[in-house]
Amino acid sequence: MREELASLARDLRSYIETLEPAVRVEAPRSENTVGPPRTPQPRPAASDVKLQGLREEVSRCTGCALHKTRRNVVFGEGDEDADIAFIGEAPGGDEDIQGRPFVGRAGQLLTKIIESIALRREDVFIGNVLKCRPPGNRDPSPGEIEACMPFLKVQMELIRPRIVCALGRFAAQTLLGVDKSLSSLRGRVHRWGPGGTVKLVVTYHPAACLRYPQYKRSVWEDIQRLRDEYRAMGGRI
Repeated sequence: MREELASLARDLRSYIETLEPAVRVEAPRSENTVGPPRTPQPRPAASDVKLQGLREEVSRCTGCALHKTRRNVVFGEGDEDADIAFIGEAPGGDEDIQGRPFVGRAGQLLTKIIESIALRREDVFIGNVLKCRPPGNRDPSPGEIEACMPFLKVQMELIRPRIVCALGRFAAQTLLGVDKSLSSLRGRVHRWGPGGTVKLVVTYHPAACLRYPQYKRSVWEDIQRLRDEYRAMGGRI
């Protein structure tokens, strides 16, 4: 299974590398042309084009049984050149219907958490480890996580966030590759990504805060830590 996943990740990267943006060629303007010249439209960034290709690839994925029960793939949304990314574990019912991440009650709370450090949803990237909803909102299975991780890794390589906030135990354990409790992973800044160049902060999932309001204080501490780390890196919030 691991060799197959590694092969899938390599195939994904090779596929995305072929999706370079087309060069826009403007027709020469005749001296008899009436009206002002057209303003050339900016070309999309290569990463934007590759992300769209990845989005299309994910939408066709049948790598695990979740494709049989999903209504929509939830690829993720936000600034595709974001410095900060928030990653949860999997879409819920509202997300499955709308094809967007964190749009239910937990998503509304996440929006408030982001706004508490003077950012908007549009300023960050929001996604999940899994792109499809597990039936009944059950915990993701190891096989489902392994099937989706190549997509998430390529996604993060294209967006290139400087800080990632892992929302909840499953996201934190998956991203860090550890089997530790959430409480033991909170309270410090981890290194993640190739060469450990990305900083990673762990906090409770917003859905957990809805069930256990006492967690909100801890989330506030974690999001302040994320804000302070970003400021130390030169980020303006």
